[in-house]
Amino acid sequence: MTTMSTERTALRPLSAVAEARQATRAFLEALGPAVGREQADTVVLVVSELVTNALRHGGGTYSLHLAAHPGAIEVAVQDSNPQMPRMRTPDLVDGTGGFGWHMVNDLAHQVVVIPDPEGGKTVRALLPR
Repeated sequence: MTTMSTERTALRPLSAVAEARQATRAFLEALGPAVGREQADTVVLVVSELVTNALRHGGGTYSLHLAAHPGAIEVAVQDSNPQMPRMRTPDLVDGTGGFGWHMVNDLAHQVVVIPDPEGGKTVRALLPR
């Protein structure tokens, strides 16, 4: 199993999301040709969404953990907000969101939200490799 972890406090949320995407691409490239371009793009999209949500709703700090398993890539994003993610009706008028959690659940084989005993949560998504 290959793993990578990173923790960030986002002073500039947009750059933090870009850094998470870059770290994810580097992790996937290190795995070699075992991860196709389409699968890699899907993993990066899910990381981007989960990190964005962690920054937006979790107080500006997150940790990202990536792991390669046979046949799957595991993405785990931890934040300090104990509130669980929820499905919302996507906002097609005012642009307030509601698309990401649906997308993550559609793209992943499995999504689990694990409450942290000290508060906060970790969102784990298992994606095809």
